[in-house]
This record gives sequence, C-alpha cells and structure tokens, in this order.
Amino acid sequence: MERTQLLSLTQAELADFLRPLDKAAFRAKQVGEWLSRGASIEEMTNLPAALRARLAECAVANPVTIRESFRSRLDDTEKLLYELADGNLIEGVVMRYHYGDTLCLSTQVGCRMGCRFCASTLEGRVRDLSAGEMLGQVAAVNRYLEPEGRRVHNIVLMGSGEPLDNYDNTVKFLRLVNAPERMNISLRNVSLSTCGLVPQMRAFAREGLPVTLSISLHAPNDEVRKKLMPIANAYAMGDVLAAAREYVEKTGRRVIFEYALVKGVNCELRHADELAARLRGLRCHVNLIPLNAVRERDLTPPARGDVEAFLRRLEARHISATVRREMGADIEGACGQLRRRVLQNRHQE
Repeated sequence: MERTQLLSLTQAELADFLRPLDKAAFRAKQVGEWLSRGASIEEMTNLPAALRARLAECAVANPVTIRESFRSRLDDTEKLLYELADGNLIEGVVMRYHYGDTLCLSTQVGCRMGCRFCASTLEGRVRDLSAGEMLGQVAAVNRYLEPEGRRVHNIVLMGSGEPLDNYDNTVKFLRLVNAPERMNISLRNVSLSTCGLVPQMRAFAREGLPVTLSISLHAPNDEVRKKLMPIANAYAMGDVLAAAREYVEKTGRRVIFEYALVKGVNCELRHADELAARLRGLRCHVNLIPLNAVRERDLTPPARGDVEAFLRRLEARHISATVRREMGADIEGACGQLRRRVLQNRHQE
C-alpha cells in the first residue's frame, strides 16, 4: 500500500485525512505544526502513541532525505543530494546570504525538455515530483540549517525539471509553501523558471500568484534558439514574449529573462542588439549567465571580455541586465551535474 505524503496535503485535506484515525479536531493543527518543522511521525510526541503508530502505517511525514552535502570552499554555496522514498535522486542548492538563504529547488526527477546546455536532461524525465516532495525539500533544508540559526527565506524553482511541465503539483506546492500552517514563505520571494511552455505560462498568469517568472530565453531569435532548446520548435519566440507580456500585465511583476552565453552561438554584439530590440518596451530584466560547461556537451563559455561587452551593449540599448555571479563552481553547482555523477557511479558498481 502506498503511504500518503502528509506534506502534499493542505490543512483542510490533512484534517479530512486524520478524522477517521482520531476524532479530536485539534489533531490537524498539531500535525501541521510538526510538518512545518520537518519532523518525522515518531517525533510528533504530543500525539497519542496509538495515533503515531497508525500514521506510520499509512502515511509519511517527509518523503525527502538529504543523502549528501558538498559545501563550496569558494563561497557559502552548498550542493545537496536528496534521496526520495522510491530511491530516485534529485538535487538542491543552498545559497547563504546575509539577507536570507535561498534554496534552488527541483520539480521533476530529470527533465524532458532537452536543452543542450543542461545536465538534468541527459537521462530524460523519470517522473514528476509531488507537491509534498517539493515542500519536503524546504522542510529538510530548514532542519539542516537549524543548528546555524538559519532557514530558507527565498526559493528558486530552477533545479532539475521544468516546473510548468508539472503544472498542478507546482501550483499546489506554491500555495502550500505560502500557507501560514506550513512554511509561510512569501510568494514574492519565489522565482519560477520555465523554458517557455506558452499555454502553461498563460494559465499561470491567471493563478493570481505574485511569483517572479524567469524565462529561459538564451537567444535573440528562433534560429539561434532552436540550436539550444528543442522547445523552440514547438513555441516561437514571439509567442513566448507575448506570454511574458501577458504575465506582466496580469501580475504587475516584471519578468526575468535567463540568457546563457555560449561561445560561437549567441554572444556576439549583433545578438545583443537583436535581443534589445525584441525586449524593448517589456518590463523585464536580463540575467546573463556565462555557460556552465557540461562534460557531455560540446559547448563552452565565452571569454570574460565578451560577456562584459554583451552586458554593456544591452545597457546602452536601455535594457536592464546583470551578469549572474558564479557560485558553487567547485562543487558541481550547475543543475544536474552532481546527480549525474552519482548515477554514473551506481552503474559502474
């Protein structure tokens, strides 16, 4: 029998789940408080022993376990490898800042989008994560950080997987992580990254969630984008930008465009000029990312001078832009790299 993931339940759903096990109406509040702290069922010591025993048979508090951690010697970035209840592995990254810690969170095991610069997609998509497995990453990291007196303050859905390809679970996670009975994290502190699934982008704009939408653009036109992102064969860049404008109009939030700079592909000044022309009049910011090289891909980052020249050209065209600070370079901080190495070691054993 598959056990119910308690972290996947809203407070109302939790109350309904507990009612046949214990008639006391306040049990849902008690269990909810424990869940928000990342506790196991055994640790819920203010519950009757009989209820804990019954819960252990039919439910799991947190289906996510931190298996390994690797802390950068260069900065306070820490790469985490999680194991799920079924043995699958996913990754996370904790970035410590003086204004609050940020967690990079996964939404799928693997990914099927096929972006050429990403390690997460090399084995394809294995399965979607449940809302509870997403929330479980936050709960596990909060427990991990507790001895330091720290906790997750900001979340970026930029780990493995395409969040909008797992639409319903992602939206439920966002509502759960924001709920006062769970993590009570403001959705204004959450960023969601998408490769540009246009119908889902438009649907997400109607959800009424004040999340920052980050769009993986990586090119100034369809021709270049198709070289890097298979999704560009399904959705033209013009449609992606139209959906971005719709998101800005409905939410009042500016959008972020992620642009990985790849040597010989998309980092010439003419590309910057074309990109600026396409984004003119759109409330946005461009996040330039010198490519994180993946061993299995034949792509390399440009020289630092070319990155700076690209940035200056965008700024000269009145486009807000910055170069992302590289973090965790010595701990395989790029998405999917650590999981892939562990899987390769498994296959060799």
